[in-house]
Amino acid sequence: MTVNEKAMVSSREERLPLFPLPEVVLFPGSCLPLHIFEPRYREMINAVLDKDGCFGVLLYDPVKQAPADIGCSAQIFDCKRLPDGRLNIMTLGMQRFRVLSYVEDKAYLQGDIQWIDDEQIDPGLNDTAFGVVEVLRDVILLSGKLADRSIEFPEDLPEDPVDLSYWIGSSIYGLTREQQELLEMMDTEQRLLRESEILTSIRKELAARTAIKQAFA
Repeated sequence: MTVNEKAMVSSREERLPLFPLPEVVLFPGSCLPLHIFEPRYREMINAVLDKDGCFGVLLYDPVKQAPADIGCSAQIFDCKRLPDGRLNIMTLGMQRFRVLSYVEDKAYLQGDIQWIDDEQIDPGLNDTAFGVVEVLRDVILLSGKLADRSIEFPEDLPEDPVDLSYWIGSSIYGLTREQQELLEMMDTEQRLLRESEILTSIRKELAARTAIKQAFA
């Protein structure tokens, strides 16, 4: 069963503890390790562990001083408690959600949220997905050349176009704004096409840097 199939269970609304994080965009299917040290988030994680182990991750914008409206739920699957009360947790991104309203009756932020999924998936997306993977292959090859080492192309890429689009989105490091844009898209094909644009731009930059490096080698 794919992440997308797991996610498409309900459009119900519910209340979810929220963890706004700067420079972090969580996608379904991605692992996110977290070190919990602030008292309010220790309280949140302990409450979550006593319930279902699930909370929401939102990108926090320090300029607007506000979290994004769309995030992804995180399921705790490993937790190590430290003697001073801090926690090291490992989480897995599960399903996207939209915040309908914020609730501030606890030390930590909560939200009344609605789960969201992509619109109906076009069965003919495999060609689009294949094209994105080929650009990704070029980016990995060029990255290896610049680093003077071989970087293996991942052989276990998701076959489902939705899951693939999430995997690629989570792998575009250092482009937080673009990652949030991808997370918020509700159309799988548009997400894949946007990822192709981003990866093509990265490929051009890497190719130029590789050419300069070879010229001065």
